[in-house]
Amino acid sequence: MVGPLAIGSVWVLVPTYNERENLALVVPRIRQSLPDATILVIDDGSPDGTGELADAMARTDARVRVLHRTAKEGLARAYAAGFARAIEDGAEVVIQMDADGSHDPAVLPRLLEAIDAGADLVLGSRYVRGGGAVDWPLLRRLVSLGGNLYAQAVLWLPYRDLTGGFKAWRADLLKAVDPQTVVASGYVFQIELTWRAHRAGARIRELPITFVERRFGESKMSGSIFLEAAREVLRMRLARWRAPARWRSQTTA
Repeated sequence: MVGPLAIGSVWVLVPTYNERENLALVVPRIRQSLPDATILVIDDGSPDGTGELADAMARTDARVRVLHRTAKEGLARAYAAGFARAIEDGAEVVIQMDADGSHDPAVLPRLLEAIDAGADLVLGSRYVRGGGAVDWPLLRRLVSLGGNLYAQAVLWLPYRDLTGGFKAWRADLLKAVDPQTVVASGYVFQIELTWRAHRAGARIRELPITFVERRFGESKMSGSIFLEAAREVLRMRLARWRAPARWRSQTTA
């Protein structure tokens, strides 16, 4: 049971593009795991009717909200818009997760328990003891592991899963890392936000999760996303990004 978090302060962000079949399954499971959370579906103008389904869900559940975006601009821009909406509307903890069923909503209470125990950012990790991935082809496993090892080595980060998208943030840390200013549009966005949180002195914890390959729809991964990640990780290594002084003073007080 999560203690001091106020009712209604937890937001779960679910970005979508052509995820109608998956969304119909994942939203009820989120609601079952976190009955009082606000679920924000961020839809990038899906032509398959995902946004319309989300609207129908919102009409029957006051805690489901929908942010419609008119163009597909990548995961980073969708999340940045969702983070801004959640913070503006008073979120204290913001959770990000995939819409395709890869992330098990049953894990959500564990993420919040780690926040309640003092973490500022909790990473759902496939690569710590107890974590894993199911139904992945060998090539994808090798690419994922290689990408994480590359980011760890270049950025000098101790976290085993930097590319995952199942995370829980304290809202004040999320504001400090300023997602709106991240340049990358693909999955390297996940690496950069964790890197910024680390540089800010945040208390970051990894929890084991099992990643399950999607049942419906097509993966959004592509060769261009991997190339962007390789380039942007090097850019981060050379960057001079600094956390706001106010956040640093809070974490060291």
